[in-house]
Amino acid sequence: MSKRQGHVVYTLRVEVGRRLNDGLPDGATGAALVCYASGVDEAEAVRETVAILKQADMAPLDVSGYGTLAERLAEGHDISDEEQALMVRARAENAVIVAQLTPFFEDGSD
Repeated sequence: MSKRQGHVVYTLRVEVGRRLNDGLPDGATGAALVCYASGVDEAEAVRETVAILKQADMAPLDVSGYGTLAERLAEGHDISDEEQALMVRARAENAVIVAQLTPFFEDGSD
């Protein structure tokens, strides 16, 4: 499969609430997800991410964008080879990849 022309990968942090069959641990009140999403711009990446999470029975509440790989490197972020490999995969597959999920619990622990 060829790389999509004009598509770049954005790093997004998505907060989700609870929904029946969402797969979050018992007792969790929600979660934060780090996602890598391909799009022609950040707005498209956000729309695709929210749509995919809804299809997975999750309840997206808020999305924060952290930019592209180039933008993050320019800001001095330390990005591991593993993280960069997931970004390459997201672009090649025109996909949304959930790289990390941190559940929230009522007492504030995660």
